[in-house]
Amino acid sequence: MRGRSANRFVRWSESRGRSSDRGMTTSEYAVGTIAACAFAAVLYKVVNSGPVLSALQSLVESALDAKF
Repeated sequence: MRGRSANRFVRWSESRGRSSDRGMTTSEYAVGTIAACAFAAVLYKVVNSGPVLSALQSLVESALDAKF
């Protein structure tokens, strides 16, 4: 791109950057909050499952029984 077309592209890309990136709207915050809550619920279920709970318990017990 040279000459006028390059200048037009630069002006267009600069104007797009200024007007389109002004932060999240309320609906984007709502979707983000729902996604975070869903991820927290899945993580809670995984951590409270039997195998993970017993693995964490054995890890804590072995850490408490360690000799220094």
